[in-house]
Amino acid sequence: MEPVRYGIIGFGMMGWEHQRNLAVLEGAELVAAADPNETQRGFAVDQGVPESGIYADYREMLERAEVDAVVIASPNHTHIDVLRNCLGTSKHLLIEKPLCTTLDDCREVERLAASHSGVLWVGMEYRYKPPVSRLVEEVHGGTVGKLRMLAIREHRFPFLPKIGDWNRFARNTGGTLVEKCCHFFDLMNLITRANPVRVYASGAQDVNHLDESYDGETPDILDNAYVIVDYDDGTRALLDLCMFAEASTNEEEIVATGDAGKVECAIPASTLTVGRRAPFKTESLETTTIEVDPTALAAGHHHGSTYFQHAAFLNAIRTGAPPAVTIRDGMRAVALGAAAERSVAERRPIDL
Repeated sequence: MEPVRYGIIGFGMMGWEHQRNLAVLEGAELVAAADPNETQRGFAVDQGVPESGIYADYREMLERAEVDAVVIASPNHTHIDVLRNCLGTSKHLLIEKPLCTTLDDCREVERLAASHSGVLWVGMEYRYKPPVSRLVEEVHGGTVGKLRMLAIREHRFPFLPKIGDWNRFARNTGGTLVEKCCHFFDLMNLITRANPVRVYASGAQDVNHLDESYDGETPDILDNAYVIVDYDDGTRALLDLCMFAEASTNEEEIVATGDAGKVECAIPASTLTVGRRAPFKTESLETTTIEVDPTALAAGHHHGSTYFQHAAFLNAIRTGAPPAVTIRDGMRAVALGAAAERSVAERRPIDL
């Protein structure tokens, strides 16, 4: 088969990660990149994008570059304008999370997407971390029995600097619980296979970025939160987020517990533990190390998931298979994040 030709809109940190993964993905060819920043355009050339395929304006790339698929990796608040233009083409689109920064913008995208002929895929790559994929398989396969509780912990480092410092303000990101945590809300929806009905959240900006100033403004993004989501089938999910917790054994831990047992995974330890209810018997615990392709690990910073997501996206392009992560999935994740941000601000539960 002829390679699928890709273009990237936004060649910052995530744009570079997509480039590295496309470089090792058989059947993919990166032929164009667009970024308004001259330094980043030069960096794209350094990383192997042909100079003839470099554009300052993504709209010119859409018109002139011979690309079949486009990866949208521009800052969050630009997604709605970029999508208004991209959805006017027939190109296949992989849209980095979050889909948009507001629910209203997500709804507009869903309307525009209704008549789009290409594959539309929202970049929720955390689904594709191998230990997480295994946990989902175990839960959906009945290992825990009827799922009752789901807990996700991310204890990590602060937000990294971005070009123009756009990620320091909630007006650009949608807020931390949209920008970062839409991944986890997507996982909650995926694992529970139920509809969220209520969100309770408590959070604050207690440590990070308080000594920074941009044009006289101090950043306003949360750096820690607890979020509880109630689902319509009675399942409850918890997010425990701390972004000043670099000193942690694992950055992410997910625990799914049902009436028959529980399954938990840890990253970067890359372990999966299955526990079946058997009082006072430790023999019921089974821990497995989940191996990850070294090539996928080396191509990014998300435990190989960006590579596996791209492989699935490429397969959908080639075979006509439906996208695994739809526009509606992306919108639901943003809705939960926005509700959590509102719950923190208003100090009350939010009904969905």
